[in-house]
Amino acid sequence: MSERFTLDLDGYLKRLGYSAPPPATLETLRELQLRHTAEFPFETLATLLRTPVHVDPHTVQEKLLRQGRGGYCYELNQLFLLLLQALGFDARALTGRVLLGGPEDARPARTHMLILVTLEGGRYIVDVGFGGMVPTAPLLLDSEAQQQTPHEPYRLSLASGTYTLRALVLDSWRVMYVFDLQEVAEIDYTVGSWYVSTHPDSPFLGQLRVARTGRGLRKTLNAGSFAVHRMGQPSERVELPDAAAVLDVLRNEFAIRLPDHPQLHSSIERLLAETAGKSSA
Repeated sequence: MSERFTLDLDGYLKRLGYSAPPPATLETLRELQLRHTAEFPFETLATLLRTPVHVDPHTVQEKLLRQGRGGYCYELNQLFLLLLQALGFDARALTGRVLLGGPEDARPARTHMLILVTLEGGRYIVDVGFGGMVPTAPLLLDSEAQQQTPHEPYRLSLASGTYTLRALVLDSWRVMYVFDLQEVAEIDYTVGSWYVSTHPDSPFLGQLRVARTGRGLRKTLNAGSFAVHRMGQPSERVELPDAAAVLDVLRNEFAIRLPDHPQLHSSIERLLAETAGKSSA
């Protein structure tokens, strides 16, 4: 990381409910991941507005800790990685290919960042930046058994050096992403984020996707569709009628401090119109 970058450890921990640095234990890791996904929302306001997402540590820290914003994987997982390393965890970055919603044999670009933690004789996958299906607990890498989290169960499988992550959703094991253990450099964050935030084939470009967890629930926003998913219960979904309603949900349900951007309202209205057009076609 940048030599001149200094993590605001005290401020970061305060946001997560800690008055002092906790010990680098598995229990701490579990609690940090659960708290982080509830405190810092996944959100793509930048890609909705078609503004480049800079992922240097200074910019990410300013956005998440000072500006009241969330972010996507290269922001959320990068800052969380810095936190884990500052607390003494043996942690490093990995990259993966997102398959959620697509065929399992697809090989899209490496556009997801996650974290590998070696701790107490085991290796764990940690992820605080996977949107509406983000795992809320560390997952033991070297096991193919079903693993419980405070939300859905997950499981990992390994074939030909590639790991596949699946989640149990509505009684069906759905693939999330695939990854391997190759070393990752800072330039990989930059290249991956550039693709996600600017490439015309990026599924995030011009879109609004927001997610946040809570105890026993998940909240998601996809364009104008706001949903609350409570574990073991039917989801509650509301179609928001206009940009004002979307902005209200962003503020009050996801605790996002909205950016002062002249195109924010019109960009949401455009997205809602496009979504309505597709649904009526």
